[in-house]
Amino acid sequence: MIVDAHQHFWRLDRGDYGWLQPNLGVLYRDYLPHDLAPLLKTSNVDATVLVQAAATEGETRYLLELSAEYPFVSGVVGWVDLERHDAPQRIAALVASSNGLLKGLRPMMQDIVDPNWVLRPQLDPAFDAMVEYDLSFDALVRPQHLSALRKRLRQHPKLRIVIDHAGKPNIAGNGFSMWADDMARLAHETAARCKLSGLLTEAGGEAGVEILDSYAAHVFACFGTERVLWGSDWPVVNSVCDYGRWLALARDLVGRHAPGHEAAVFGANAIAFYSLESLR
Repeated sequence: MIVDAHQHFWRLDRGDYGWLQPNLGVLYRDYLPHDLAPLLKTSNVDATVLVQAAATEGETRYLLELSAEYPFVSGVVGWVDLERHDAPQRIAALVASSNGLLKGLRPMMQDIVDPNWVLRPQLDPAFDAMVEYDLSFDALVRPQHLSALRKRLRQHPKLRIVIDHAGKPNIAGNGFSMWADDMARLAHETAARCKLSGLLTEAGGEAGVEILDSYAAHVFACFGTERVLWGSDWPVVNSVCDYGRWLALARDLVGRHAPGHEAAVFGANAIAFYSLESLR
């Protein structure tokens, strides 16, 4: 079974995607389940985890509606304003209304100016609530956020976390060293997982497996084969290549650095991490 642990849908007329502007070219259009379904079939992908793309609870409820309608969506990672005083109550309400489909939350940390935002004490009740309701924390971060994130996880060791897009190393700018040490410390000192996703976007569309190889090697060296989840990051990946090409590149990378563990990276790890009961 293949599980795509990271994909999005959006509909422009919803109006809550602040980052989604016309200058993004191919991404500036609706991307909905009927667009993805044929790609999943062609690639033999059985299920997906649908991740938020807007910093609103309204979008999260919209994604939960889509997931209830389209069986290939096995879980949703949503959004709540974790700084609100009533964040725990809002989290509880989303969980109660999701029929088990809400699997995690994702603050859009890459867009927050303060790299130490995740350490703010007012976030403590929200993280406590995520632990209480067994929700994962998808960390949408860049390398400058990794040190603070590690400190937060040491404060909340029961919080289940996965690093989106391998922490977004600046591959196009040869940013290996400023990313690698903090990723290694994070992997060593916490139980964090890591998504093998988004690398081609950070490298540029012309990059091949040789450009990505050292980054993928480091991910597996740090996190091992049981803590890495493959994701497409569709439709964002469309800005650099198509779904099938990224899946083929990922297969090549996993074959190099986790031979014999393809079933875990491409499916079982996501099922376990996100508690995808329907796929067990």
